[in-house]
Amino acid sequence: MAEVLVYVDHVDGAVRKPTLELLTLARRIGEPVAVALGSGAENTATALAEHGAVKVLTHDAAEYADYLVVPKVDALQAAYEAVSPAAVLVPSSAEGKEIAARLAVRIGSGIITDATDLEAGDEGPVATQSAFAASFTTKSRVAKGTPVITVKPNSAAVEAAPAAGAVEALAVTFSEKATGTKVTARTPRESTGRPELTEAAIVVSGGRGVNGAENFSVIENLADSLGAAVGASRAAVDAGWYPHTNQVGQTGKSVSPQLYIASGISGAIQHRAGMQTSKTIVAINKDAEAPIFDLVDYGVVGDLFDVVPQLTEEIKARKG
Repeated sequence: MAEVLVYVDHVDGAVRKPTLELLTLARRIGEPVAVALGSGAENTATALAEHGAVKVLTHDAAEYADYLVVPKVDALQAAYEAVSPAAVLVPSSAEGKEIAARLAVRIGSGIITDATDLEAGDEGPVATQSAFAASFTTKSRVAKGTPVITVKPNSAAVEAAPAAGAVEALAVTFSEKATGTKVTARTPRESTGRPELTEAAIVVSGGRGVNGAENFSVIENLADSLGAAVGASRAAVDAGWYPHTNQVGQTGKSVSPQLYIASGISGAIQHRAGMQTSKTIVAINKDAEAPIFDLVDYGVVGDLFDVVPQLTEEIKARKG
């Protein structure tokens, strides 16, 4: 069976959930070979092997931390040349998409971004995508070279599938451009104790109907009762009620959770583009004609300040 390269997103050896999801998808089309780079790369092997990686290629160097994406592209290209894979899968983060695009240019291959599913095809992997602000679902495949595909978080279930996970050192020679852009400073992101927005299984978002930054505690309380991430519409962010890092939509972050709850959000196309691939969508809005209701699986017509606190209390009561 052909091998499939999977780029590992990890923090000091702790593998992030989107990578484990990629391993599930990779097993549909071949044998996953993981590529882990940077500090703690060898410590990823156990988790990767538990989820299907037959081999783990590792390499650590100061360049991965001190410079931007080019060293990682150099390493992934080295892995590609060593393995000759049937496809290369990368998590669909901002950095992941840049790495994938640069790699595709280097190896002369087509690229598919923001895939939401992946299946084997007679002429190569077939990816499912959302197009035109998520108004259409398309199936596509790369027609030239080795497919390079980025996959959105929450597109597949994490499945245990024990494999060998043999660790092998990857030989990497950095290009002259690898040190062209240096990282001069890092600021740790303030922890909220909530899941990362793009990776969360449940997202609770607030919009214009929240009517003020001081009222977002209603949204946060519901999110905390569910163990969810908090999102916001562009209207709420532009008004200064919530940080831009939490914006969901065409000019914010794209999410695809198992459950998306929209409170006080009318459902403009720009917002829908960022959450329409969610598995189950619930909307709470006092305007029965709000466009969001055309999209949802479940809708509640009512004032969010009446509905959301009751929902929060009910969830807490059921959780005991």
